[in-house]
Amino acid sequence: MRDRLLHLHLATWLGQWPAGPGLHVVGSHRRAQPAWDGRLRPAVAVSAGASTVLSVAPDRVAAVRDLARGSVRRLLSGLPAAVGHPGWAVHDDVFRWSLAPAPLPDAGDWVSPATPGLPPWLRLFDRPVLVVRDDRGRYLSGVGIKRHDAYGHELAVGTVPAARGRGLARRLVAQAARRVLDEGAVPTYLHNRRNTASARVAEAAGFSDRGWRSFGVYPS
Repeated sequence: MRDRLLHLHLATWLGQWPAGPGLHVVGSHRRAQPAWDGRLRPAVAVSAGASTVLSVAPDRVAAVRDLARGSVRRLLSGLPAAVGHPGWAVHDDVFRWSLAPAPLPDAGDWVSPATPGLPPWLRLFDRPVLVVRDDRGRYLSGVGIKRHDAYGHELAVGTVPAARGRGLARRLVAQAARRVLDEGAVPTYLHNRRNTASARVAEAAGFSDRGWRSFGVYPS
């Protein structure tokens, strides 16, 4: 059942999944609607092996398909303009998921994102976030859950520089992943391919690198 959740998530989030070899540009109304944080994600793609599904708004499919006939470099550089947001950035990430988070001990507490002292990025969430604070109540590390749909919830983690190297992030990610699975969804984890620290956190928390990739146009 849990294996099926990933397919349901990607089919819902992108508008089509799976797909055959090659790049498949598909239209989805979700690309024209606010995402979990109230902001648009006008282009989202997931690559698995030789297959890529690139999801854009239905009225942008023709332009993006034309752009995709060129090189990958041309596609990525021209994608923001092709989806109507020329000033936005292209994000290129490793796409991970886990059905068996690492059995690390819990590290944090679930609190309201409006709790005083939390960093601004955690305040974007509308449901409880998982945080670790020191004995004076100061924020050290935290995880928010991006609930893209009923089947897939993406984890975002951040740790203050002074608290890095203690293993807090990996414990929080594993703890949050267990909560996502309990909610009946599959936990996912995305990070920039050059972010080796985030990659180490993912691996330690039970999110293996299967060679999958995600790229898209997001607000800067």
